[in-house]
Amino acid sequence: MSALGRACWSCLPVAISSMTAAAADAPAITATGSVTSLLQVVFALLLVLAAIALFAWFMRRFAAGQAAAGGLLKVVGGVMVGPRERVVVVEVQDTWLLLGVASGQVTLLHSMARPQEGAQVPVQAGGFARVLAQVRAAKGAKR
Repeated sequence: MSALGRACWSCLPVAISSMTAAAADAPAITATGSVTSLLQVVFALLLVLAAIALFAWFMRRFAAGQAAAGGLLKVVGGVMVGPRERVVVVEVQDTWLLLGVASGQVTLLHSMARPQEGAQVPVQAGGFARVLAQVRAAKGAKR
């Protein structure tokens, strides 16, 4: 064994005794202390989550877009027709607008008077593709 190895082994009892002395001087952690600190952390987390929920509610309730429109616009319904395309029915006063919404573009597909309360919305047989073809044909005839 080298001189360095013997020096390290001779320092070991001194190092162990200094660690035990430092551990004895440190305050002991009790079960009530750890439960109290855990409750404080849980309470703080719940407080932060409640603040986030309150902020989200406030932003939804008083959103700038709704206030600027003055309640004139109302989305009646919509359906996805592609990965980034939607067809949306929007109500403006007494008119329903059928809008095609794609990334960066909104196109008016059709407009009609708002149906009376309790009235059935006319649906043609043949599915969405047939109705869309008719709307496109009508739009092409206008040009």
